[in-house]
Amino acid sequence: MTNPTATLLISCPDQRGLVAKFANFIYSNGGNIIHADQHTDFAAGLFLTRIEWQLEGFNLPREFIAPAFNAIAQPLSAKWEIRFSDTVPRIAIWVSRQDHCLFDLIWRQRAKEFVAEIPLIISNHANLKVVAEQFNIDFQHVPITKDNKSEQEAQQLELLRQYKIDLVVLAKYMQIVSADFINQFSQIINIHHSFLPAFIGANPYHRAFERGVKIIGATAHYATADLDAGPIIEQDVVRVSHRDEVDDLVRKGKDLERVVLARAVRSHLQNRVLVYGNRTVVFE
Repeated sequence: MTNPTATLLISCPDQRGLVAKFANFIYSNGGNIIHADQHTDFAAGLFLTRIEWQLEGFNLPREFIAPAFNAIAQPLSAKWEIRFSDTVPRIAIWVSRQDHCLFDLIWRQRAKEFVAEIPLIISNHANLKVVAEQFNIDFQHVPITKDNKSEQEAQQLELLRQYKIDLVVLAKYMQIVSADFINQFSQIINIHHSFLPAFIGANPYHRAFERGVKIIGATAHYATADLDAGPIIEQDVVRVSHRDEVDDLVRKGKDLERVVLARAVRSHLQNRVLVYGNRTVVFE
C-alpha cells in the first residue's frame, strides 16, 4: 500500500454505540476506513477493536489526531494507541549462540516480508558477530554474569537509546531479562519451545524424546517480569513419531521457532496485536 494509513488499537468497557462513536470520528474528519475488526471479551466486559484508515484526505494533521481522539476516548475509559503505517520501526535482535531465528528474521526483513530496520544485534556471546558483519549490521557483545548483570543491562538500555530502538526481539537469547529492564523497556518479543513447564532448562528436546512426546511446539510472547509467562502472540505445533530421533525433534523445533517468531514480529509491526491483561487479541 503506497498511501499512508493510521491505525487505532482500542480497548474499553463494553457498551452500546462504541462502533458508531469510533467510526464517526473518522468519517466526520473525512477519513476512509479500509480495515476494521472487533472482539468482545464478555468475561472481562471489554470491547476491543482495530480500525485503520487512509490519511489521504483526512482533515486532521497527524499531530492533532491523538488529542482529538482522546476527547472521545476519555469519557469511555478507553485505553488506546495510534500508529502510522509509514513510520518504520527499528529492531534490535538479541541472540546467544543459536543462529536459526537470527538468519530467518534478517532474510525476511531483506525480502521485505515486513517493514522495519535492523540496525543492531546484541549478544552475550561473540559467536554470531560474523553474521552481523555479513549483513552490515552493528554487533555489540555484552557478556553477562550473575555479578555484572545490572551494569550490563544498563549498557544494553543505553544501546537501545543510542540506536533509537522500538522493538527488541529475543531470538534465542539465553539470558533472563530482569524485571527492572522490562519496566524501562517493555516492547520485547521472546520465542521458546512449548515444552514449558514440563521440560525446563537445558536440553529440552532430549528430555522430550526420552518422555516420548507426540507433539512439539513453539510460543512467541511479549516478555514480562514473570519468566516465559507474558501475553502470547503466536503459537504452532507439529507432530512427531516414534521414528523421530533427537536430531529430528531439534530440527522440527527450530523450524517452528523460525515461523512462529516471524509471524509474531510481523503481527506486531503491522499493529495487529492488542494486549489486555495477560492476554492478546491478534487481529487478522
